[in-house]
Amino acid sequence: MNETDVVSREPAASPWLVALDVDGTVAHEDGSVSPAVRDAVRAAAARGHEVMLATGRSWGATHIILSALGITPRYVVCANGAMIMRRDPESPEADAHGYVIDHVETFLPDDVLTIIRPHLSDGRYLVEYPEGFRRYTEGMYEWDLNNAEQVEFEELLGTPVIRVVVVSPEHDEAEFSQVVAEMGLHQVAYAIGWTAWMDIAPLGVNKSTALAVVRERLGIPFERVLVAGDGRNDIEMMEWARDRGRAVVMGQAPESVLAVAGEITGPVSADGLAPVLDSLP
Repeated sequence: MNETDVVSREPAASPWLVALDVDGTVAHEDGSVSPAVRDAVRAAAARGHEVMLATGRSWGATHIILSALGITPRYVVCANGAMIMRRDPESPEADAHGYVIDHVETFLPDDVLTIIRPHLSDGRYLVEYPEGFRRYTEGMYEWDLNNAEQVEFEELLGTPVIRVVVVSPEHDEAEFSQVVAEMGLHQVAYAIGWTAWMDIAPLGVNKSTALAVVRERLGIPFERVLVAGDGRNDIEMMEWARDRGRAVVMGQAPESVLAVAGEITGPVSADGLAPVLDSLP
């Protein structure tokens, strides 16, 4: 797609709210964004649609993808719904990218961490604070550790966080799922990733709860909502959008996610998101 293609269609008279997961949807496993997906995202935004990201990533890791896509949406959902960023470059509180924290949900990680730790002899842990700073324990080296410090386990406790990440290298995905099921975690919401790691958010908070806030503020009707994702942390978002809008699951998603799809597109490796975005008016 060239620049002429991007601007050749008339702006949408009735814009859609388009909420995109990042990893496995917009971005490949190595974090790269293909030209086909980048151009489809830019074209949809150029036609007047409100194209935004809804991701488990921190804000620090999310704005990198926004820059790669070349879009500046009014809202961005981070930390699996625990944080909403709003574009307001004129605000004295705006960061270097022109965004402010619009809404944040926190919880004390003490109970969940002390419940989990005895079950995972080789567990590694990371907590994220509203301002984006993170603390992690030894061995958490495959994660983005910018604006972070390594600490002892006890130093993760006592301060409200927006997110806890738990990694268990000694388990595969199925084993980890079984261990987690036996823990009895009732005070938080969690999603298990492709490998043996778990993303924990405040109870009742997920991508759909944050997107409900965004949709209301933008005044876009439910019938013009499109969400796209591939992970277990996208399930609530799919169920939220499926009945009245469009809920698109990437082809490589696990069965539990495919089961809640309104539509299934090609895998991220085949740029499955691009034709979905091109189908918008």
